[in-house]
Formats: sequence, structure tokens, C-alpha cells
Amino acid sequence: MLWLKALHVVFVVTWFAGLFYLPRLYVYHAVTTDTPGLARFVVMERRLFFIMTVGALLAVLFGLAMVFASPAYLAQGWLRLKLLLVALLVGYHFWCYRLMRSLRAGVNPHSQRWYRWFNELPSLFLIAIVILAVVKP
Repeated sequence: MLWLKALHVVFVVTWFAGLFYLPRLYVYHAVTTDTPGLARFVVMERRLFFIMTVGALLAVLFGLAMVFASPAYLAQGWLRLKLLLVALLVGYHFWCYRLMRSLRAGVNPHSQRWYRWFNELPSLFLIAIVILAVVKP
């Protein structure tokens, strides 16, 4: 179980690194007007999204492995709430993908300020998920 937990944490860190940085790239992408700069952001966003998706998949895989190893934890409210937050975080991940595709296509549906606020959402998820996993209220 400790190996599963260690690997889970490693890949959660990988996933969150991407979730923190990718929307920040959107902030800069939204105000860039030169063709080379736009092309650079498209490449950076695509590569980062791939890395964070691998992190997300492995974090979820090792998290599920821990649940299967100790299914009794599912009876505890903190884990059910954590899993709900993780499901919402997966939704945020897909939302990032949709935004990345829009920006790549030259469609900028939001302002720089909106992307700055969007960039703060993973912090709220992280705080709540860590409190649930460590404190187990």
C-alpha cells in the first residue's frame, strides 16, 4: 500500500504542476499577437497537456489501486468527497483541453483576466483534497 501511495503522490504532483502552469500559458497566449509567439504557445501547451494527462491517468490509476486494495475506505465520507473533487478536477482537465484547442484554432473565447481567475481553480481543489486526505475530517 505504501508503494501505491508514494506513486499516487508523485503523479498527483505531476498532474498539478501541469494544472497550475497550463492555464498560465493561456494568459500569455491570449495576449500574444505575433505568429512565432502563437506557434510557440501552441507547442508548449500541447506538450504540457500530454505530460499532465499522463500524470492524471497514473494518479487516478494508483488512487484506484489503493481503493481496490482497501475498499473499506469507501465507507468513509472524506474519501467519497475526495473522489467527487477528483472527478470535478478531471472535468477541469478536459476544460483545459477544450480551451487549448480553441486557442490553437485562433479562437480566444476569454480575456486575459478570465484566464488568470481560471488559473486559480486548481489551487482550491488542491487545498480541499489535501485536507481531506491528510486530516480525514
